[in-house]
Amino acid sequence: MSDREFLPFNRAALTGRETRYMLEAVARGHISGDGPFTKRCHAWFEERLGVEKALLTTSCTHALELSALVLDLAPGDEVIVPSFTFVSTVNAFALRGVRPMFVDIRPDTLNLDENLLEAALTERTRAIVPVHYAGVGCEMDAIGELAAARGLAVVEDNAHGLLGHYKDRLLGTFGDLATLSFHETKNVSCGEGGALLINRPELRERAEIGREKGTNRSRFLRGQVDKYTWVDLGSSYLPSDLLAAFLAAQLESIDQIQADRARVWHAYRERLGAWAETVGVGLPQVPAHCRQAYHMFYMICPDAEKRDALIAGLRREDILAVFHYVPLHSARMGRTFGYREGDLPVTEDRSARLVRLPFFRELTEADIDRVCDAVRAVARGW
Repeated sequence: MSDREFLPFNRAALTGRETRYMLEAVARGHISGDGPFTKRCHAWFEERLGVEKALLTTSCTHALELSALVLDLAPGDEVIVPSFTFVSTVNAFALRGVRPMFVDIRPDTLNLDENLLEAALTERTRAIVPVHYAGVGCEMDAIGELAAARGLAVVEDNAHGLLGHYKDRLLGTFGDLATLSFHETKNVSCGEGGALLINRPELRERAEIGREKGTNRSRFLRGQVDKYTWVDLGSSYLPSDLLAAFLAAQLESIDQIQADRARVWHAYRERLGAWAETVGVGLPQVPAHCRQAYHMFYMICPDAEKRDALIAGLRREDILAVFHYVPLHSARMGRTFGYREGDLPVTEDRSARLVRLPFFRELTEADIDRVCDAVRAVARGW
């Protein structure tokens, strides 16, 4: 039995006000959706990001489902998505009978390869769903120009990228719609939660209706109608104000959270940079025109066997490092859409060789040294 402290992959950080705010919500007597803390979070996103409207949801998954509903996507439609993403990115659209058109990723940023998009378009294409992997922006100029020329919607899956930038603009402000995640593993969290960001004013009302179970309750609460009723399709996407209270505390400290995560990311880069170059290990690449969100730190090992050996070797040192997405196109469900292994070679190659190192704001310099020393030690046995 090891006497070393186990070093987890992730640890959700507290700012100190989460419990107080949750107790305040209880004392106010409004713990269901759209209470005072929900409104506080909405205002934060709208002011900080400059979006038309922000709506908290119970998860990023539900924000994506709501985006498919708002865009009125239907069976027979197609959306372009990366295969190297979490399943929610695709499920949200597949649930409405929409076919995912998987496109390969760039070998540098692991983002949707904008040069492959046009060839994937058909007369049924309705939307492009870029995923800002690791909080590094996709090439949104090229994506936006193509979407505008073809009359397509853009839905940014920005689960990793809150406060990241592409050129001089914040991620989440490019698409017609964008989604955020506040899962426990994200930079700011409420355990489980998400948000839909609306950048096209004409989509706001349908988003509010869909989020309120298909009713016009939001208009009723604003005094615009004398009663509310069922007017469209929808579901229950409102999180409890207890969760919003937790999130509000996190958002108040987001700049310090980001600074702490930046420290960890740069410490890994400094300690592993020269070593990685000598042994053929790839480290994250951030284009000069992007400012990342410091969501994770990963390495691309020389091959899949060495990646697996590294994860196992670190685990023997009581350090939890993990792989990331299994390509969706090669999964059992992906194959039902006609895809097979070999269809997206960059996605398959990077997925097989990628390992994520422990990454959270409370990692100390000693923790980071321990991880890096263990990485180099295990690699000597490759």
